[in-house]
Amino acid sequence: MRYAPLIALAPFMVPAVQANQYFTTEQAQKALFPSATQFLASPVALSNEQRLQIEELSNVRQRWKEQPVWRAEKDGAFQGWYIEDRVIGKHEFIRYAVALSPEGRVLGIEIMEYLETYGDQVRQADWRGQFLGRTTQSGFKLGEDIRNISGATLSCRNVTNGVKRLLALQQVALTAPDSSSKPK
Repeated sequence: MRYAPLIALAPFMVPAVQANQYFTTEQAQKALFPSATQFLASPVALSNEQRLQIEELSNVRQRWKEQPVWRAEKDGAFQGWYIEDRVIGKHEFIRYAVALSPEGRVLGIEIMEYLETYGDQVRQADWRGQFLGRTTQSGFKLGEDIRNISGATLSCRNVTNGVKRLLALQQVALTAPDSSSKPK
């Protein structure tokens, strides 16, 4: 009996999918708010009017009616918002988290899960670092304000748009709480 050499099968093999989970929710929370002592789940149920306001402010569609949000606190003092989101890469979702200051500035971004075969360079600290300090008033044009990564254009574009949308979400649906107030 003759066996076909393995090399003959190689062109027909499907490339391995790069399914990587880099952070759990708890790990991402600690990475983005290292001094926080607690995270209070504060999911935001968005009205149709709020979704339209977010789209108008960000020029990005708000697909989800509910957004996972946590209040980060240090010994009872409000530190900012931790928000998890998903955007599509080329074919698969990219799950990421953003830390926003009470004033509406990006404090950090972590890529939590990346399922695409290519383009995971959006995980690089120098690329994510471009967002630090940005607000709804900042420029977000890919290739000008935010550096594009060749081979990862869709991931770059969609993460950029996602961050812009989450900043608008904060402006529309979240307020810096007093010690007793909750998200509106």
